[in-house]
Amino acid sequence: MLCEVGARLVLNPADYLSVEMVQDSILGATPSPAIKRSGFDAWGFRNRRVPETADIVAIGDSHTYGNTATMEDSWPYVLGRITGRQVYNMGMGGYGPNQYFHLLKTKALQLKPRMIICGLYMGDDFENAFLITYGLDHWAYLRKLPAGKADFDIWKTAPAELSWHKKIRIWLSRHSLTYQLVFHGPFMGQVQGEAQIRHAAQLYDSATSLIVPEKDILEAFLPKGLLRNLDQKSPTVQEGMRITFELLKEMNDICRAHHVQFLVVVIPTKERVFSSYLEHKPSLPLGTVIDSLIANERLAEQKLFQFLTDSEISYVDALPSLRSSLDHRLYARTAADMHPNRNGYRVIAESVLEALKSRPWRNGTSSPNAASALQLPHANLSGVNDHVPRPNKPLARTEQ
Repeated sequence: MLCEVGARLVLNPADYLSVEMVQDSILGATPSPAIKRSGFDAWGFRNRRVPETADIVAIGDSHTYGNTATMEDSWPYVLGRITGRQVYNMGMGGYGPNQYFHLLKTKALQLKPRMIICGLYMGDDFENAFLITYGLDHWAYLRKLPAGKADFDIWKTAPAELSWHKKIRIWLSRHSLTYQLVFHGPFMGQVQGEAQIRHAAQLYDSATSLIVPEKDILEAFLPKGLLRNLDQKSPTVQEGMRITFELLKEMNDICRAHHVQFLVVVIPTKERVFSSYLEHKPSLPLGTVIDSLIANERLAEQKLFQFLTDSEISYVDALPSLRSSLDHRLYARTAADMHPNRNGYRVIAESVLEALKSRPWRNGTSSPNAASALQLPHANLSGVNDHVPRPNKPLARTEQ
């Protein structure tokens, strides 16, 4: 108890505790009201408070929430620091295009932002759009397939089938900083994570690893599930993409009507970022799966970018920036979590900043340049191009 009290006095619980979710008929799940006592804001998001206004609102999934990094090291917070603007982070693990759309209408606009940024993750957002649309009656108006009910509950908010000891671990991950620090903190997390990566193919039938000592590359990958989510021949993936495109267009239209700038940040899979090391390597475990995943993600990217261009929706592709920074340990060193670390999130924030500084918007010839609209010429660019990594502090992962 003394350790727990001491940890809560020194650390921000939102940097370590898992988010407890409860079922919701529109969003699928929302943060439990109890997490407001654990460093989250009154809306349940990963901010210290809900401001009256914000210059920028970022909406997205766990890649926007900032899994494996602290609240301050998530890309929306980094973007706020390097632009000198107030950025409110509305990211939540497991959310997808349907939730982004609903949150934009019901909450983001309340903050009277100048800009709303949607973080679109290629790895599962299309799948999420399908599952929520066909799993919850609220979204039935978007359906085009005669499909039956889909299981939307990826959070497993009622894990009745779990063993008693698993339930205890889940409870501790949501309520105990001491538990998270001991079992998933800096020391144990680092040792366990590197061991998992080195033996990923032996430990997990769906994992593989990439080890390039001279490049300081030690990474694990979980390509099977991502391939299912991006298979361009799958009717459910095609439907998920159609739904995503429709919702993005509505979000852009709503923003235009409220004189708010709308920007989509496209976040690639880890496999796509490391494709130069992974592609066409038949000796690599799951090499054919990875090749197929990368090929399908390329096709999905082309369709997405063409849609965004045709719809005059501004977007940023984070892939080039991430690829050019591969020698700076961009991802958490574990085989259990494929999210970026603090370095990776900083690169994403910097790619957004560069777009705001130099690229004209694609939502109409009469629209202002993003940089001038947000007065970014005076942004704090100190260290923006300095990717020398600070020691990465492994954070607790979600018990699943």
